[in-house]
Amino acid sequence: MTRVIFGISAWADEGLLKSGFYPPEAKTSGERLEFYASKFSLAEIDSTYHSFATARNMATWLDNTPDGFQFNFKAFSMFTQHPTPYQSLPRNFRETYGDRIEAKASIYAHHLPEEAQDDLWRGFARTAEVFASAGKLGAVLFQFPPWFHPSPANYEYIVSCRSRLPGFALAVEFRVGSWLDDEHRQKTLDVLAKNKITMVCVDEPQGLKSSVPPIVEVTAPLAIVRFHGRNKENWESRSAMPDGKFDYLYRTEELSEWVPKIKEMAGRAEVLQVIFKNKHSDNPVRNALEMKKLMGFS
Repeated sequence: MTRVIFGISAWADEGLLKSGFYPPEAKTSGERLEFYASKFSLAEIDSTYHSFATARNMATWLDNTPDGFQFNFKAFSMFTQHPTPYQSLPRNFRETYGDRIEAKASIYAHHLPEEAQDDLWRGFARTAEVFASAGKLGAVLFQFPPWFHPSPANYEYIVSCRSRLPGFALAVEFRVGSWLDDEHRQKTLDVLAKNKITMVCVDEPQGLKSSVPPIVEVTAPLAIVRFHGRNKENWESRSAMPDGKFDYLYRTEELSEWVPKIKEMAGRAEVLQVIFKNKHSDNPVRNALEMKKLMGFS
């Protein structure tokens, strides 16, 4: 039977901390995570996009969650072809390769010698292994940028991510709908399925240049749905703050639209994650708890 688990994208988000979701006695990050894990069985770690996880943080995450709890953590920015500040590279890595890196401000993978790229990936794989060994690895989440469009080179790059992290669950979330248009959809699904990479299904504002359609597909044993909210006005705004972009509380009827879709996905996956990213105040926990109830898991 498929395991369906629920969670939110940012359990330590400032808006959530101020919302009253956590009890007053939960004062430390570990105590808050322990409380969070009493309500949900899944959490996302966003900080690994910005820098490699420290041993101290990993211990906090793993020690304050029960057996069976799952973490998804985001792939490092360089691995998703985003510009990466030089200082975001691990210190020991900078000490080893600093004099051989072509650029020092915002850098991309091609600025690194090949052996340095290999070393960086191996370091990241060790983080995945820590979670996997604890039985708490959900997936490594690759969120590619809006300028990452379907092309032979980019399909090949996605496949290379699988070869870099063999044995771990990988998930890909696209930020532009061209990957799933009539011309590219079947190839995209075939490449992901062949390599057992999860395609993240999304609910987000529609009718915009970047909009990814809310299709339902299962390309790996793990299936994922992420709810970003439907704040169309701020979705593509460069001036909107992150909490403004995701400021949206789903109505019950909007969540109900997804119930049959999620049930259909559950029939095809081994594990199905339902994640709310509409991170403004306590919106994500309110909607996640309501979706659990609508799905009959309350």
